[in-house]
Amino acid sequence: VQLVESGRGLVQPGGSLRLSCAASGFSFSSYVMRWYRQAPGKERELVATIASVGGNTNYTNSVKGRFTISRVNAKNTVYLQMNSLKPEDTAVYYCNARRGMYAYWGQGTQVTVSS
Repeated sequence: VQLVESGRGLVQPGGSLRLSCAASGFSFSSYVMRWYRQAPGKERELVATIASVGGNTNYTNSVKGRFTISRVNAKNTVYLQMNSLKPEDTAVYYCNARRGMYAYWGQGTQVTVSS
């Protein structure tokens, strides 16, 4: 089982970045996918969720209207489009897959928002 994030980068405030998470080794389409983030000295927080079917999404309040989670089951990939980035979005972003008692994590990818 693997979840591999990509798209790390340094962007200026107001900029955009798209993260990708490529999955392998499990039945991707049947798993709920989530993006979490962890800033230095803070607990890991849930950022966005997308259902396994139907495409229903949920976001933490601080990113609503700025971030979009999506998935392409045919590519076993989930995305996080991040727009209007703020310095407080700086964190390591983690991809998570969950179905029942089964849960998998990616290794994380660094996003830094700074001028």
